[in-house]
Amino acid sequence: MVALPPLDIPEDGALARNITHFARALRRAGIPIGPARTVDAIAAVAAAGFTKREDFFHTLQACFVSKPDHRAVFAQTFRLYWRDPQYLEHMMSLLIPQVQGLQDDRRAAPAEKRAAQALLDQTDPITPETAKEDAETEIDIDASHTMSTQDVLRTLDFEQMSAPEMAEALRLLSKLTLPVTPVPSRRTVRGVGPLPDWRETLRRANRQGGEIRAFVTRRKRIQPPDLVVLCDISGSMSAYSRAVLHFAHTLANSRTEHWGQLHAFTFGTTLTNITRHLRTRDVDAALAAAGAQAQDWEGGTRIGHCVDRFNRDWARRILGQGAVVVLITDGLDRDAGDTLGAAMRRLSLTARQVIWLNPLLRWADFAPKARGIRTMLPHVNTFRAGHNIASLEGLAAALSDPRDTGDKTRMMALIKADDAAPKDTLGWQWDQSGPK
Repeated sequence: MVALPPLDIPEDGALARNITHFARALRRAGIPIGPARTVDAIAAVAAAGFTKREDFFHTLQACFVSKPDHRAVFAQTFRLYWRDPQYLEHMMSLLIPQVQGLQDDRRAAPAEKRAAQALLDQTDPITPETAKEDAETEIDIDASHTMSTQDVLRTLDFEQMSAPEMAEALRLLSKLTLPVTPVPSRRTVRGVGPLPDWRETLRRANRQGGEIRAFVTRRKRIQPPDLVVLCDISGSMSAYSRAVLHFAHTLANSRTEHWGQLHAFTFGTTLTNITRHLRTRDVDAALAAAGAQAQDWEGGTRIGHCVDRFNRDWARRILGQGAVVVLITDGLDRDAGDTLGAAMRRLSLTARQVIWLNPLLRWADFAPKARGIRTMLPHVNTFRAGHNIASLEGLAAALSDPRDTGDKTRMMALIKADDAAPKDTLGWQWDQSGPK
């Protein structure tokens, strides 16, 4: 084990208060810590003492960490909170990319950015001038934003965001929730309902000499549906893939009663299942593992081949309970043909609802001209934009209301108008002003 430097205890003796603030930082970083654990940690430090930094570290770790996934977050937050000056300087370079010369030392390890973001609310602003001062000078961080700044980020295109704006957008995405309306299952449970339970009725009658005194009934069990995310990671979607997968990681690690399990797949030229990677608590480690497994990042696009592969290998086992499919792609398939249409038709028949998020809808004059878009559009239930935080927030409306079709009705009308327009023998479409 690497020896840790001596721990400097504050002269004011407010150790209990510092441990309380440290527990709050761990809670913001994702470690479930309540008041009871904080009280136990203060008592444990008082009993074990803090003459050595290693003893203090392991005492707090034993009180606050209960899962292996939390160890990395605890270690990074501990180093940052208890004032390791060189480490604090490096973390400021990760959070403020415009300060040159600090971020080039090394890349962030898993849980480092997450630990730094957990301490943002306790710090003061930093400028490029103060960042270049001596490492022994205490430098505080304040990344708090006004409500107006958050409103701008909600409507700002992911592709147009700078590095600090994208970091703040990912932090906002980590707080989003996605409620889903529960659906009746094929399984039943005993209770007041319209379905008779003949087996239990006869079993009770046998205990009473064969006399049926009451009928036992059953009802459909209500359960949240599973959520399946199919994310396009081709070159044209590179600016949106990380934001969408960050949002999917938030959903996979949230504890809510609104939806069941989340299954995530990436596709470009091949289909890759990254569900188990997104279950990792730390988002940086999860996306790094997913990127290592998916070998077709920023490559070509074969939507028809990948959707057909999903239908053959995965649809039967994860879409059987009325799962909802969220498809994130621009629809620009390089080999759109009969395979794409047949694959989308089968997907729509298997899933309870298919929601298509397309970043191209950010353009006001968008029209379904591409062959892949025209082929896919009839087989989805909802067609919505997916280029910023506000569009991902609107996904909740589409999930809660199956009648919400988004822009599908308008796009289908444009396709019908385009097909009905007169064309000459060369395929030119004519109107009063001439050919288009």
